[in-house]
Parts: sequence; C-alpha cells; structure tokens
Amino acid sequence: MKDITRLKKVGDYHKLAQLPPPEHPLISLIDYSKVRYPDHINEMSWTQDYFAIGLKRNIPYKFFYGQQEYDFDEGLMTFIAPNQVLSVSDNPNVGHTPSGWLLLIHPDFMWNTSLAEKIAQYQFFGYTINEALFLSEKEENMIADLLRNIQREYQSNIDKFSQNIIISQIELLLNYAERFYERQFITRKIVNHKILDQLETLLKSYFNDDDLINNGLPTVQSVADQLNFSPNYLSSMLKSLTGMSTQQHIHQKLIDKAKVQLSTTTLSVSEIAYHLGFEQPASFTKLFKSKTEMSPLEFRKAFNS
Repeated sequence: MKDITRLKKVGDYHKLAQLPPPEHPLISLIDYSKVRYPDHINEMSWTQDYFAIGLKRNIPYKFFYGQQEYDFDEGLMTFIAPNQVLSVSDNPNVGHTPSGWLLLIHPDFMWNTSLAEKIAQYQFFGYTINEALFLSEKEENMIADLLRNIQREYQSNIDKFSQNIIISQIELLLNYAERFYERQFITRKIVNHKILDQLETLLKSYFNDDDLINNGLPTVQSVADQLNFSPNYLSSMLKSLTGMSTQQHIHQKLIDKAKVQLSTTTLSVSEIAYHLGFEQPASFTKLFKSKTEMSPLEFRKAFNS
C-alpha cells in the first residue's frame, strides 16, 4: 500500500512538481508543461489542503467513460477539493508533453469572503477524475483567459482590492464551469437516459426485495456505487434530466411502494414502515407526509372512501 503524503501548502506542491516557489503563498497558477514529478511518483499517494482546478490541453489520446468516447476532448477540466487522495500512474503515451494549467487555491485565501462558504455548493468538487468536464475550443479559451486574469492580478502589486478581484474571477470561473457541466449533461442525453433506465431498474429491484427489513433503505452512496458514479455527479446528472436528485428518486420509489401497500393490503402503518426498511415508523410517517401532504392513514382513508 502506498504511503500517503500530506501537502499542506501551495508551496508543497511546487516542491513535489519541481517548480520554483509560488509567487503568492495561498494561490498559484501553474503551467502544466513545466511540471516535473519525481521518478518515484508512481509509488506515491497524497492529499492536499487546498483546492485544485486543472485545465489540461492537447491530450494526444481519447478518454472513455464506460463504453462512450467523450466528444469534447480539446480541453479537460478537473476540480479537486481538499483532503481527497490523489495518485499518478504512467502515461501510456510516452513522448507527449502534457500542457495546460493548474490553479491551486488555499482555503485561507478565501477567508472572510462570500466564496469561503459558497465554494462547497459547487457539486463538481465532489466528482471523480473520470467525471471531468470536457470543453469545446471556445469554452477552453474562455477558461484559459480567466485563469490568466487571475494570475495577472496576483502578480501585480497587491492592494486592498486585489483579493476581491481575484475572488470574483474565481467565482466567475466556477459559474462558467457549472454552465458547461450542464451542457455536458445535455450533449450526452442519450447516454444519460440509459443511466436513468438503469437507475429505475436498480430501484425497482431494491423495493421489490422482501428483505428490506434487514437490508435497510438504499442509500445515495450504494446506488451511485452500483452505477459506477460518484454521488455528486449522479445527483447533478439526474437533476439535469428529471429535476430530482438521487435521494429524491429513492424517496419517490419508496412512496410509490408505500402507496401500493396502503391501498391494497391491511398491513398497519408500522408493519409497512418495517417492510420498507424503516427502523422507526415515525420516520416513515414524517417522510410520507412531507411527500404527499397526507399521513399514511389519511391516504388509506382517502383511497378507500
């Protein structure tokens, strides 16, 4: 098992990548073509205490997700939050020099700004590498310009406006990324509808299982694992397609199952709750009422009236 190294500072990555010290201790835009990892990088894993936004360009091979080849392969963006474990493997295309940009932002740089809390709302920081954002040439150029604007600002003479200007540029970059991810979901609509079908089949299987009492309710994590997605990416994709998150899909199937049992059986509400995997009937009643605006007993009465 690889030892895990912790990179606490932006400067720690500069040392790892054999780069000069950063010009600013809390933020740095790195020219990816100048990154030189040590020979033993394949034996390393690391976590970092800062955010990393990558834009890799001129990648000389295609990327695949499942059986699908990505169509927007001119630019590839990744978003990595602090404390995720990272590692590097050999590039099968020996002889090709990677290019692009890597923006490192320590949370301390955002301290006492609106972005300090808001950055957690950008779901794509929870996506995995193979759920990266693929950009068209126009989108790529737009992001590259924003990155260079950020660099120019922190390289200038720092004054009382500098932090707010850079924060605004970062927020603009993240908002564009959110828009481009929405485009990516739309351009892969056929593929994503197949995933939606797989989700429907999976949830039907869950709720047709008579052993929910022992197995418990399906979780967002368990569903995402079986569909080979990260929880955040799956929920974002489903919201784009259906307007509902993974959790909402699970709840919808659960309520549908509960309605069938309430209308076609004489099981008590407590028995139905246990059959559906709830440890406490009160939790089932609360969820049912929040989704239908009726208690289970009120629904049963209205159905049989």
